Amino acid sequence: MRITELLTQSTIAMDLNASTKNTVIDELVETLWQAGKLNDKEAYREAIHAREAQSTTGIGEGIAIPHAKTDAVKIPAIAFGKSKPGVDYESLDGTPAHLFFMIAAPAGGAQTHLDALAKLSGILMNEEVRAQLLNANSKEEVLAIIDQNDESAAEVEEVVATPAPAADDNLILAVTACPTGIAHTYMAADSLKNKAAKMGVPIKVETNGSGGVKNKLTEDEIRRAKGIIVAADVNVDTARFDGKNVVMVPVADGIKRPEELINMAQDDSRPKFAASNKARTTDSGEKKGFYKHLMSGVSNMLPFVIAGGILIALSFFWGIKSSDPTNAQYNEFAAALNTIGGGKGAFGLMIPILAGFIALSIADRPALAPGMVGGLMAVQGGSGFLGGLIAGFLAGYLVKGLKALFSVLPPALEGIKPTLLYPVLGVGLTGLIMYYLINPPAKWLNDLLTTTLNNMNGTNIILLGLVLGGMMAIDMGGPFNKAAYAFGLAAIDAGNYAPITAAMIGGMVPPLAIALAMIIFRRKFTKVQRGSTVSNAVMGASFITEGAIPFAAADPLRVIPSMIAGSATAGALAMAFGCRVPAPHGGMFVIWLDKTHWPMFLLALAIGTIVSALIYGFIKPKLTEEERQAEIAME
Repeated sequence: MRITELLTQSTIAMDLNASTKNTVIDELVETLWQAGKLNDKEAYREAIHAREAQSTTGIGEGIAIPHAKTDAVKIPAIAFGKSKPGVDYESLDGTPAHLFFMIAAPAGGAQTHLDALAKLSGILMNEEVRAQLLNANSKEEVLAIIDQNDESAAEVEEVVATPAPAADDNLILAVTACPTGIAHTYMAADSLKNKAAKMGVPIKVETNGSGGVKNKLTEDEIRRAKGIIVAADVNVDTARFDGKNVVMVPVADGIKRPEELINMAQDDSRPKFAASNKARTTDSGEKKGFYKHLMSGVSNMLPFVIAGGILIALSFFWGIKSSDPTNAQYNEFAAALNTIGGGKGAFGLMIPILAGFIALSIADRPALAPGMVGGLMAVQGGSGFLGGLIAGFLAGYLVKGLKALFSVLPPALEGIKPTLLYPVLGVGLTGLIMYYLINPPAKWLNDLLTTTLNNMNGTNIILLGLVLGGMMAIDMGGPFNKAAYAFGLAAIDAGNYAPITAAMIGGMVPPLAIALAMIIFRRKFTKVQRGSTVSNAVMGASFITEGAIPFAAADPLRVIPSMIAGSATAGALAMAFGCRVPAPHGGMFVIWLDKTHWPMFLLALAIGTIVSALIYGFIKPKLTEEERQAEIAME
């Protein structure tokens, strides 16, 4: 798509009357409205102001690019306005703005118009083009200038995954991203590339725009890079940059300070970046990919599960039947809480969200709708959590296949991929496969799981608690931990709270046990280690298992087995005592929701904590003479 398909004579205001930032916005919004490009003028104006509130779109060099991506836009368009005197637009370089390009992008619109907007961002980095536009005397002249510099109607450079130079000791990588993924993302990328070219520095830039990630950095490129610039105002994946020289700045700095950022990225003396999450992403390895996709779904589903579970549990305060209008326990407020948290509210969304974000992780935004529809069909078809998992992976890989299949289509048909081909075929094929092939057997398995869990008693339920509790302590936030927790979530969907109770108590034990061990066996721990006693106690009480990770990493052969022993004991005892906490998270703050057995939950937790603390304390060696002398010196 050429830029002049979005910028037309009807959306050009040659001489703006505006003298302030707000009046510039008003005048350009009115231009788009009069040209028939908007559904709702006021909603679009509000979206523009909301974007300006995040950071100014006055990028400097006399240019401002106010923009918004919203349902208030009927047809993607660009409005152009010019002010010879200039307007104070709070620009990044403090100078007045003379050239204004207002971008109107529809929510969920076609990728092609986003590519055109990215090209415009690159064109405006050219000083000669800016001078020509400022001196243009007619709308026709403006369009001619833009068209002459719009070299191709094909996709922008970022769409093609350009590899970095095969061998270069000075390779710099960069990632750019802004809240809307429209203008600043690409202008920062172009600014960095242009400056790097002048400096003779090889660079590759990954853009995280509205159309998804383009020019994605590979694991090999990251390994070879001398430094990495992250110019972003939204969260991007930085765990992959662990141990590298990383320069993290707002996206605006990528536009106005490219040379400074490149020099910083080349500075070997800067401290290395330490990722908080060492679960590195890779470009290969299906096992790691599977886990990453699964965790993407689970992590996005958790807020719905936690909020829904706790709201439902709170409704039980008025009685277990308090949401039933025909029961004597009925309470209107309790019924409202139950509705908000239950199947018509948060709980009703958890499986579609799970499936949708698994699919999104696999095949980016085009897979979200097929994944969510597949998850909804799993709910309606009775296949539950298991069906939702299958739907997510099915939709993700199906859309990934469609992308490969349609990659041979000519550029002229690019626009119908995200608006027609992917949603219609993705949703249709996912739905048909779920309806005819997946739901029947998955429903049978889901019903079997529900029946088995509900009929478990005695030794079987205790054994289940022992296994789930122990798994929570094996890797404390890793695959075993998440697998046990995911099983608990699946059981919640089946209406059984026993597994999640075992998982929760098993996850609470390790940090609490570490804290208790440091109190009982004080002389076996350094002063620095003892300084985390309170924080471990708080994290354990809050069901944050990761508090014990530093100790497990430093001494895995002693810490992990001792923690597994206590967590397994607590899980088994909780099941033996009949504990059933009707909430998926919260630790000490939600155990009271099990009105009958919460004291027994505390007893099981205390016993498990003591078991782990004593085992760890007894097998942990005393401090070395060197460590003891260091302790004395610190005192």
